[in-house]
Amino acid sequence: MNTIGQSIRRLEDERLLRGRGRFHDEVVRPGQLWLRVVRSPVAHARIRGIDTTAAASGPGVVDVITAAALGDMPPIPVRQPAPGIDFTPYLQTPLARAFVRYVGDPVAAIVAEDPYLAEDAAERVVLDLEELPVALDARNAAGTRPESWRGASAEVGVVEFGYGGIDAVMATAPHVVSLDLRIGRHTGTPLEPRGLVAEYDERTGRLTVWGAVKVPHFNRRVMARMLRFAEHRIHMVEADAGGSFGIRGEFYPEDLLVPFLALRTGRPVKWSEDRREHLTAANHAREQEHRIELAFDADCRLLGLRNEGWLDTGGYIRTHGAVVATLAAGMMGGPYRLPAFRSRIHIVTTNKTPVGTFRAPGRFQNNFVREHALDVAATRLGIDPVELRRRNLLDATELPHRRPMRIFGAPMLLDGTDHLGHFDKSMVAVDYESWRKEARQARAAGRLVGTGCAVILEKAGLGHDSAFVDVDVTGAVRVAMGGSNVGQGIETVMAQIVAEVFDVDPSTVTVVLSDTDILRDGAGTFGSRSTVVGGMAVRMAAEEVLRKARQIAADLLKAELDELVVRDGTLGSTRDPHAGVTLAEIAMASQTPRYLRTGEEPGLVGRGTYVADGMTYPYGAHYAQTEVDPDTGAVRVLRYAVTYEIGRAVNPAMVRGQLAGGAAQGIGGALFEEFRYDERGVPQVVNFDAYRMPRATDVPEVQVELFEDSPAPGNLLGLRGAGEGGTAGPGAAIANAVRDALQIEGDLAALPLHPARVKALLRRRDTD
Repeated sequence: MNTIGQSIRRLEDERLLRGRGRFHDEVVRPGQLWLRVVRSPVAHARIRGIDTTAAASGPGVVDVITAAALGDMPPIPVRQPAPGIDFTPYLQTPLARAFVRYVGDPVAAIVAEDPYLAEDAAERVVLDLEELPVALDARNAAGTRPESWRGASAEVGVVEFGYGGIDAVMATAPHVVSLDLRIGRHTGTPLEPRGLVAEYDERTGRLTVWGAVKVPHFNRRVMARMLRFAEHRIHMVEADAGGSFGIRGEFYPEDLLVPFLALRTGRPVKWSEDRREHLTAANHAREQEHRIELAFDADCRLLGLRNEGWLDTGGYIRTHGAVVATLAAGMMGGPYRLPAFRSRIHIVTTNKTPVGTFRAPGRFQNNFVREHALDVAATRLGIDPVELRRRNLLDATELPHRRPMRIFGAPMLLDGTDHLGHFDKSMVAVDYESWRKEARQARAAGRLVGTGCAVILEKAGLGHDSAFVDVDVTGAVRVAMGGSNVGQGIETVMAQIVAEVFDVDPSTVTVVLSDTDILRDGAGTFGSRSTVVGGMAVRMAAEEVLRKARQIAADLLKAELDELVVRDGTLGSTRDPHAGVTLAEIAMASQTPRYLRTGEEPGLVGRGTYVADGMTYPYGAHYAQTEVDPDTGAVRVLRYAVTYEIGRAVNPAMVRGQLAGGAAQGIGGALFEEFRYDERGVPQVVNFDAYRMPRATDVPEVQVELFEDSPAPGNLLGLRGAGEGGTAGPGAAIANAVRDALQIEGDLAALPLHPARVKALLRRRDTD
């Protein structure tokens, strides 16, 4: 049964559509208390005092704590260290100790008998804060030493990649095009905000935590270290999650406060984030400024790219460390032929909400910067923007292509087979020339219609993962792996991978995700890695089970190993089609002394750990057709298409869904979503009335074209990953389409392209 490559229905959907999902808010424990976090109302201040007297005496209040209750507890660490950068001074403690550094910074925590009493008590906490100067611009703040950093620079560090003597190239190139571009601050907004439940069982000495997603095993390690509580006594149980997008599931202050207070009070503690908290306290993302320079020879071929960027990391460094800066800088070159290259990102603290990873971190930004610069360069060089890309994309004769750089410690090896060929085929699949013709005709008729394209380079398959597969005496197949269900369909994909090994229906496979009692280690769900890395671990574990099953079946059937075949969950012999033994029978036999071996786990059990040697680099293209309303400046996306080299799709329908949904999210970042602050650092966007996300009417039907021309050479299944490819390109493609619609010779300066910004561009065009 070939289940890989089949667009079967998502196995988790029936449970969810029938209302049988279990989200963190549905976890109700007897005698549970409710947590409310007291947050700073100012962006930057010295804490002179916190008076909790009135709050502690409120009805139903069980406990009120400030940082003093946490003692010498260490700050929250990063998941990914960065060579040459010491994050220590910039890490966040669960509760602020001496200074607050953004509006929303936690300063106290209250637990009460119900959420309303906890919220009432929070309003009675009196803060004595001495306000300090506020930094809101990373580029300007880079050289300062804020008082709250106790002498440390606001600039945390610099991430730099480069080769080829770029400065000399820029000094001698026939053509140099330079732009200053900015990407606005926005974030992921899952339908279900964050939440956590923790319960300590005094009888067993165990702490159970519900609601951790994305990286539960990492969060357990951090929790154990900060609480000084043995890791094996913490049981992380996954709940369903109403979206993640990279924002949800990192280790935040609340992820420590909930279990700390459960241990302190001896009662279960529950925390459910409200939307205002999510928009002011959960990770923000995207905000960067860049100065990019492209050098060309007389034939419009790239000689080099030089980029200087500033990443506004907000009030602290959170668990992502320098991941966003690393990807923004290291992948700035895209899939182009670049003899010389340097990209540098300054990580700078300000007094805004801290940032983190959000679907396609670094690539949403660098694709916009590079691809918009290419369109401006095409105008200045007098060449068609499509042709400019064709002349500079790596082709089949140059791939695989090794850049003399290392990202996350691994060599940067572009492992595709033909970037130019994909671009050519993608334009045919989308019929992009007809889009361009329509736009020209519309402009001739007086409408502001334009088209834009963007070529993207993606990454997937970072790190390691572990998996466990077993078959019981009824023949039931179970798989446990370290990924999390954040809506992407991971249960279905893992079931398909296992089902193909055993030739069974995927619907008969039970998938257990991120249960730390079943699986000791797992890396989690992030970076388009669940299928590429987790799927390989699952495949290895399933094949280990099959290896054991074949040995036992050969003995039971008196057959040779090489004549055994698997059909419908039964192992049979090619010599005798009527002879066979089921997985259930083999599982029963595996428990008998005859088949037990010293040093080998009893039963039909397999474990797999897969460690990726490096990342795989998927690739694709985005196409947009837009129309601008000259009176309001509103931008409407008329057509949108994504083409993507997936290597091998386990479930093509789900891959298309990932790319289409990602494109819708990217459209939001390109046109609507932005956090704004006043001059005192107070956020002006604290609810969905002010935070404009794309509606159904804003997103056209997204055309998705999948290609399986280039299986990834780094894993046996040829998988490349697709979770972020749809989000990586809309900023670039839509900006180029709007520029084409307005027929502007220069650049558009910034994203998002909200109506006021577009109206300003129209005025600039008309006065130039």
